[in-house]
Amino acid sequence: MRTIQEINEKILRQQVVVWTVEELKIRVQDSSVEQAFEEVDVICTGTFEPMESSGAIINLGHTDPPIKIRQCWIEGIPAYAAFGAVDLYLGATAMIDYAVTGEGADGDNRQGTVISERGGGHIIEDLIAGKPVSLRAVGQATDCYPRTSFETTITLETINQFYLYNPRNLYQNFIVGVNGGDYSLYTYLGPLQPELGNAVYSNPGAIGPLINDPNLEVIGIGTRIFLGGGVGYIAWEGTQHFPLQKRLPNKTPIGPAATLALIGDAKGMSSKWVRGCYFHNYGPSLMLGVGIPLPVLSLDVIKHCSVNDQEIVAPVVDFAIPRRVRPTFGLVNYAQLKSGKINIEGKTVRVAPLASISRSRQVAQELKQWIKTGQFTLTEPVVSLPKNRDFISQDLWGSRIGLD
Repeated sequence: MRTIQEINEKILRQQVVVWTVEELKIRVQDSSVEQAFEEVDVICTGTFEPMESSGAIINLGHTDPPIKIRQCWIEGIPAYAAFGAVDLYLGATAMIDYAVTGEGADGDNRQGTVISERGGGHIIEDLIAGKPVSLRAVGQATDCYPRTSFETTITLETINQFYLYNPRNLYQNFIVGVNGGDYSLYTYLGPLQPELGNAVYSNPGAIGPLINDPNLEVIGIGTRIFLGGGVGYIAWEGTQHFPLQKRLPNKTPIGPAATLALIGDAKGMSSKWVRGCYFHNYGPSLMLGVGIPLPVLSLDVIKHCSVNDQEIVAPVVDFAIPRRVRPTFGLVNYAQLKSGKINIEGKTVRVAPLASISRSRQVAQELKQWIKTGQFTLTEPVVSLPKNRDFISQDLWGSRIGLD
């Protein structure tokens, strides 16, 4: 057994042994779980994938005369303003309000709804990159806040606070999307071609952070992480947190399970790891790099991190059925997914990931270097993440995939 304090002392002396989770899996194959436990102190995981349940808290600072903002648009994109006078929340999926800007739309979805290719995630990326963005605000006149309107340009340097607070990131496993219908569908997984023309998955599999701590034993509220190229923390359980998902004997879930709420200072982040993105005819989102260090406190940490892609499965879900509970085509493992092809009812179907596997590896490598050089120490969780949360919509993924 080890403690986080002991590991941190080795980090500060730059004597710590750190491996990425891929390096750990190779070492275990070449030697044993017991030998790896004797050698390594910290295992670094990482992912770079779309995380649309994300956003930024922005405090503008007071104007003269002061304003109590009740409506606000940043580059034409609405920011939520029902907080304090100059506090805003900009959601990653917020879209341009054309009724305000008077501009034309970039594209339309199948129903004819206006969808812009530029959203809140792009504004967050621009601010992190140091670019100026325009802001327009409408205020509620009061005795202490007499100003009723305000237009300006803001930058990373001119705003007071700018930090990400993301209600749901890092799904512990997810689904594979397909389309068994007769016309194309545009989804949060991207375009799904008709008649099982393609399949899309979003989780990086065996290198993903939460897959390697399936029981949430070494991470918790207060765990320090790599977030967007800067330092962040696990703030709470994520929305739709569902640790009671059915699991294989190796403890990995067979579909969406645990999630995390994350927080971190965006002023210390990099636009390399925080990127606005757009899903055709669905809307904008945010690509985000997240890395979690797993302290090797016991032999069980090594055992859990030894899981490989052949030992993790995800359900293949048919988006052609427009219902909350969608039919599935069973389970596939991540080795099959990463091969680029899967078999569905005798048909070979092309597969592509939404997560960037190469950038996920880079996140783990960068976090590893931070720890090796003494720039990043580990934190003790303040409270464990809940392990008994039920999910009101568990039938959505959990009980309709043939394992009952």
